[in-house]
Amino acid sequence: MKLEDEIKQVKAFTNEYSKVVVNIIYTYNWLEASTKTFFSDYDITSQQFNILRILRGQYPKPSTINLLRERMLDKMCDASRLVERLRIKDLVERTKASTDKRAVDIIITEKGLELLSKIDQNFPDFENKLQTLSQEEAVTLNNLLDKLRG
Repeated sequence: MKLEDEIKQVKAFTNEYSKVVVNIIYTYNWLEASTKTFFSDYDITSQQFNILRILRGQYPKPSTINLLRERMLDKMCDASRLVERLRIKDLVERTKASTDKRAVDIIITEKGLELLSKIDQNFPDFENKLQTLSQEEAVTLNNLLDKLRG
């Protein structure tokens, strides 16, 4: 559906760049609502999922809060708070770093790995929301978004 119809806009955008800004924000919120629904079945947030994926990529090496902050998709999130919530759910462990007594090592637990495995099995169902784009259109969109940020 066209953006103007979705937001029930009467007046035309002043230019295509203005429309792009609104369209990206609107699409982000649409995608965020979809991810919230998807991850609610697993009792985690998309930010917690992002942390778990980073930790799985590091596994079996531990990670630090600073590494998580650097690699997180949402730079505005409080990585320490997210890790603590994951620790309470037994999805990660925190231990004092052996090299730096001020730092904390974070590692994904077996339970965390099992949860990611379950999510991996169902993630293609979530990705189906994007199947309105062809493979070629998805490549083009990725290239355009990369160019926009570049």
